[in-house]
Amino acid sequence: MPLLEHLIELRRRLLYSLIAFLIAFFICFYFADQLFTFLVRPLAKIWEHQDGHRMIYTALHEKFFTNVKVAFFAAGMFAFPVIASQLWMFVAPGLYRSERKAFFPFLIVTPVLFLMGASLVYYFLMPVAWKFFASFQSFGTDGLAVELLPRVSEYLSLSMGLIFAFGLAFELPVALTLMARAGLTSSEGLREKRRYAIVGAFIAAAVLTPPDPLSQISLAIPIIILYELSIWSAKLVERQREREAAAAA
Repeated sequence: MPLLEHLIELRRRLLYSLIAFLIAFFICFYFADQLFTFLVRPLAKIWEHQDGHRMIYTALHEKFFTNVKVAFFAAGMFAFPVIASQLWMFVAPGLYRSERKAFFPFLIVTPVLFLMGASLVYYFLMPVAWKFFASFQSFGTDGLAVELLPRVSEYLSLSMGLIFAFGLAFELPVALTLMARAGLTSSEGLREKRRYAIVGAFIAAAVLTPPDPLSQISLAIPIIILYELSIWSAKLVERQREREAAAAA
């Protein structure tokens, strides 16, 4: 295919992806309050039987832009299958049949792993972390009361930061397996760099999560486990490559 036709095909795929994202964005913006309520539920459960707790916003436009961000994040997630399929339809014709067969499963595994990471932080980490942070309130009579009044924008930034950090961390097996399939790394090389990977996992957790030990350990341990799974996955790729080479010989 000539270069111009490639560019026309790329424009078509990008246009379809943009249309899918915009449709998802406007739908998600209409339900932005319900989506934000879903994100706030771990905090709301902590205060379920307590009166007087609420969330605030201190700028006139803050809640509006919070809804825009909620719709943007949600639209990206809901439109991902369409965007990924358009990307695949653009790339697949340039691949051999064996390459298409090898890379197509990664399009399915990628969103599944991301949802696993997001579910881990939403259902397990957030309730524990929010309870820990809320425990620093003080209502004693000996001094000034210290009460938690979370802002909607700050809560969204914190919760979405955690969700994306865990979701991206769970993509580690996909990235390392692709590198192993491309010959950029090997299971033996990953095994030799295990100690550096463990240190890197804790450094990444310290950068991507709030500055509390609970959140950092909760991210570092899954990264280490996923790294071990990546070694096993790279070994399977190498065995498959050896079988294909033997069959070709």
